[in-house]
Amino acid sequence: MQHRVLLSLIAAAGLTGGAITTASAADAPLYTVVDGTKVDANTLKGFKTWRAAACDRCHGPNQEGMVGPSLIESLKVLSKADFVKTLADGRLEKGMPSWSANPGVMTNIDALYAYLKGRSDGKITAAKVTGIE
Repeated sequence: MQHRVLLSLIAAAGLTGGAITTASAADAPLYTVVDGTKVDANTLKGFKTWRAAACDRCHGPNQEGMVGPSLIESLKVLSKADFVKTLADGRLEKGMPSWSANPGVMTNIDALYAYLKGRSDGKITAAKVTGIE
């Protein structure tokens, strides 16, 4: 049963046949940032997911790493598919838990990726963000 739920969540995250798809057109931006800290609603949801899951306990309050690696550096080379797989499966040998049973993380995985990618790309200049007004 848990395996079926995981597959459903991964499919909902936009992964099919190894390809990444988005609900909107391929030319739609992953995130929108104004003044370095104001973001679109989806990216703000990603920030809230980050906070709710307390990812900062291992990856640091600024995503620069602590016990876990810097996500700012990791997302420079990690594909979205690998990001989703890492969150779903975890990396237990390195202390990274599986989030597959956490619907708050898995249903917001696209938003979380957008937020962290914006941080990694340097477009989001501070860990704490607010919505674009």
